[in-house]
Amino acid sequence: MRFKILSVVLLTVSFTLLGLASGAIPVLGADVPAAAESGPLPTGSPTAVPTPAADPSAAPEPTASPAPAAEPSDVPDPTAEPEPEPTAEPEEPAEEEAYWTPEAEVLTTTITWTDPIKNSTSLAVDGASLIQESPAICLPAEGPQILIIHTHATEAYTPDGSDRYPSDVGYRTMDTDQSVVRVGEALAQALRGWGLNVIHDEGIYDWPSYNGSYAQSEAAIRAHLEQDPGIAMVIDLHRDALGTDETVYRTVADREADPAAAQIMFVVGTDVNLTHPNWRDNLALAMSLQGLAEAKYPHLTRPTLLSTYRYNQQLTAGSLILEVGTTGNTLQEAITAVEQFADAVGPALAARVGA
Repeated sequence: MRFKILSVVLLTVSFTLLGLASGAIPVLGADVPAAAESGPLPTGSPTAVPTPAADPSAAPEPTASPAPAAEPSDVPDPTAEPEPEPTAEPEEPAEEEAYWTPEAEVLTTTITWTDPIKNSTSLAVDGASLIQESPAICLPAEGPQILIIHTHATEAYTPDGSDRYPSDVGYRTMDTDQSVVRVGEALAQALRGWGLNVIHDEGIYDWPSYNGSYAQSEAAIRAHLEQDPGIAMVIDLHRDALGTDETVYRTVADREADPAAAQIMFVVGTDVNLTHPNWRDNLALAMSLQGLAEAKYPHLTRPTLLSTYRYNQQLTAGSLILEVGTTGNTLQEAITAVEQFADAVGPALAARVGA
């Protein structure tokens, strides 16, 4: 009996020792990780999990010796697959800028006149006498004398050759190299060639809003006059529009000339609607300049338009609108026109410096 009891005890102890060794029976007091709770993933910064410190008494883990690097060889491996030659990525074709092409038919004409004024007012004026007069303007001997500005700087011409531009509204562009601003610069340079001191304001005052552009340019003119009070002449340079959506007119001084010159036209405001004490002085200046241009370059000018509006011309006694060409003209024809105009009036204006 004692032998049986001892045998049972010995078997129980043996099974217990085997269970501990295999890990099937947990040891009391040992760290057992708790079961993870289910829930949403954390949205904060991750928390670092500490790593147990190394046992200084433990033997170091054996590390594998690095394999020796292969010796470079110039002899190709005949068994290796040939590497394909690198090919350049195909370049995407450059997107061509959408230049505007007018659909209207262009008709060429030369506007001639016997009466140098087209009077749209009820005011009595004698254009035939005024056109015979010499310019009475006085230009200062020092400082800026003439200001060229563009109330409608986005006005442009019929595209031709390299003179092309994108446009969403037709015959208008923000590209000042293709608009009336380019024509204004050509006029400024030509007048400077006669020793005249010219400021060219290249600001755009009719964009993004066409309405209110005269108020914008008026503020600019006043700023120029405040900074340079000696400015005696203000030219607001525009491009005219003649025709319809289907037909536009190209006005030229000489149809056989190459390059042709677009015709030019002065617009002079009056005091019919608003106070404008300078309008007769402005008209006299326009008529004298028209006479000089017409004498040297026949048919370069169209009749001066006398209007009931004043177009900021109340600011000086030498303020004019100069319409250069129409929608049917090209940019180069407009540039030729102002170069001829400056050639005709430049000597007379230079003679008025310090007068």
